Amino acid sequence: MLTPKQKEYMRLLVEVGVNIQQGQKLIISCQVENAEFARECQRIAYENGCQEVIMRWIDDPTTRMKYLHAADEVFDTCPEWLVRFMTDYSREGAATLHLVSDDPESLLGVDPSRLARWAKVSGEALKEYREMMMRNENAWSIGALSAPAWAKKVFPELPEAEAIEALWDKIFTAVRVLGDGSAVGNWQKHAAKLKERMHILNEYNFKALRYRNALGTDFTVELAENHVWEAGGDVTTKGVPFMPNMPTEEIFTAPRKTGANGVVMASMPLCLKGTIINDIRFVFENGKIIEATASSGEALLREEIALDEGASFLGEVALVPYDSPIRQAQVLFYETLYDENASCHLAFGEAYPSCIKGGTAMSKDESKAAGLNDSITHVDFMLGTEDLSIVGITQDGVEMPVFVDGLFAF
Repeated sequence: MLTPKQKEYMRLLVEVGVNIQQGQKLIISCQVENAEFARECQRIAYENGCQEVIMRWIDDPTTRMKYLHAADEVFDTCPEWLVRFMTDYSREGAATLHLVSDDPESLLGVDPSRLARWAKVSGEALKEYREMMMRNENAWSIGALSAPAWAKKVFPELPEAEAIEALWDKIFTAVRVLGDGSAVGNWQKHAAKLKERMHILNEYNFKALRYRNALGTDFTVELAENHVWEAGGDVTTKGVPFMPNMPTEEIFTAPRKTGANGVVMASMPLCLKGTIINDIRFVFENGKIIEATASSGEALLREEIALDEGASFLGEVALVPYDSPIRQAQVLFYETLYDENASCHLAFGEAYPSCIKGGTAMSKDESKAAGLNDSITHVDFMLGTEDLSIVGITQDGVEMPVFVDGLFAF
């Protein structure tokens, strides 16, 4: 039986996350072990006038078994039914809600080339769907659910039941669910606060940002011409507001594809395709990652940045203060949805068209000409530290502090 906080959280995801509209369809993806939560979201969606809820069930053990034992050629072809499923519903305007509770190490030991080949072939086959999502043609949102394998990774010292409850407590705090029905109002206030700083950054219109810390990051990234900082939710091309990530603490924009130079040291592990990658070090030259190392998971990391030409270039620059509520939780979540909101981060791969003026109306060739990166992948990795310094460089060369000791300078 769901608790009042869990029910309030499900309502938040449906009514604020995807902001389901009267007569709209909704796709919900969820691990089978958390079916009860998906069904509650389904009920709330119908209560709000949803035309149809389509469930897409996921099962980590089944997926692992496939990667370990399926015939090799399986990973070189994306089935037509999957392309039709994702693309056709999106063409109809369906919203998508992802309920994530994955085991962070569900694919540990799987051949990285199988993961990379499937990512490449499915990314190319689902290009139309991916582009519709990146242009915000339809609302989408991601929320997390506590589950045994994930909870035990985060809280290995606790018995399983206690670990699950402890993770739920952290999730509720992060998404501002108090159990008193105030979550929607809390989110509206939070989004407004994020937008205050977003407007300041847009007024500065920096040409570039320079990052430095004691960990070894010494890096400069140019921002796309006519870039736009975004925060506190987004709006579909039809004018419907939605919240892609819950939680969210970031203010983000698009870099100029060829404008990154220097060394970036990741400050947190990255959970990628069921594998934890530790101690990432990237060297950038004219925007491209020319060196990539890690103390574990390096083979998978190298496969990911080689998926296509754009995978080794940046697609996102995001600012998150070191004192964010996610960081204050003092937990490594092993889930990018949460860990990226505890730290300033970058993403290699696809850039968001909405992060430049008029970008969502541009063709792919026009967005490339405007300096945006194009790729079938988009992977966030964290670089924020307590001593992180970020200097903004204005269009006329004036330098001013943006971050001092891990926090906004304004």
